[in-house]
Amino acid sequence: MTSTTDANTDTPGATGTPGTYGELRAQLATLTTEAFRPELAEIDRLSTEEIARIMNGEDATVPAAVAARLPQIAAAIDATAERMARGGRLIYAGAGTAGRLGVLDASECPPTFNTDPAEVVGLIAGGPSAMVTAVEGAEDSKELAAADLDALKLTADDTVVGISASGRTPYAIGAVEHARAQGALTIGLSCNADSALAAAAEHGLEVVTGPELLTGSTRLKAGTAQKLVLNMISTVTMIRLGKTYGNLMVDVRASNEKLRARSRHIVSLATGASDAAIEAALAATDGEVKNAILVVLGQVDGPTAARLLTESDGHLRAALAAVRTT
Repeated sequence: MTSTTDANTDTPGATGTPGTYGELRAQLATLTTEAFRPELAEIDRLSTEEIARIMNGEDATVPAAVAARLPQIAAAIDATAERMARGGRLIYAGAGTAGRLGVLDASECPPTFNTDPAEVVGLIAGGPSAMVTAVEGAEDSKELAAADLDALKLTADDTVVGISASGRTPYAIGAVEHARAQGALTIGLSCNADSALAAAAEHGLEVVTGPELLTGSTRLKAGTAQKLVLNMISTVTMIRLGKTYGNLMVDVRASNEKLRARSRHIVSLATGASDAAIEAALAATDGEVKNAILVVLGQVDGPTAARLLTESDGHLRAALAAVRTT
């Protein structure tokens, strides 16, 4: 994130002491995400297309930075899925842009994977209002992060992902430190090497994206990298938990007309059944896509499909295997 605190200087009237800001400026000077790029010092003189082309080229470097950390990301995902399979939650914690990205990812899980809103949670420093308005000072409080986690009644089966481009944001570090002390799984996602956040977490994910097009504006490459990694964490975890069948979102929640149409399309792709058979299967399963597929492919009734999926912990392939061995 781009912090208003980071922009403060040792000027009379500024909040805090000159020594405090001198120390902070020295810290920021060591971060690649804050580095100045002299070759772009006159970017404002270029044409709009030239600027867009440079920015696009910068964005193209992000997937490679993520790829360099895939083994670490995969290990973190496997550990997360193991905890969630025991009933744990996935909790994101960050400030500013990083916090908003966590809240965004969490909010997409219920409609995509039919999760309970309490299963994947996004915490942002300063609370929900910070999604649209900066809450001054909230990112600087480790205690606020601990209090936010305590309000969720954190357990050892939960996973807490601290998110911070700089890797030094106190709120994200505080969340990880508090969670680890409670026995929860911890992941620290940052975009600088040797970060305090990664050091505090059991799984440190340092996706180093380098200096930004605009100095210190970490909503750019760093934000893109964070979004890509969060997509991986939630999506692959849900795949591991049986929320998909192949690459089909069989746990999709049909809460509007578009999703109801998608539900029927998914059943069709999975089964090749006629429209009439699909409608009958969905009617027999109260619109549950995964159950409807099992009704068609397993040739069982709705209650049997529900029982088999419960016995298979929601894994459709396992439920189908159980049908074929009986």
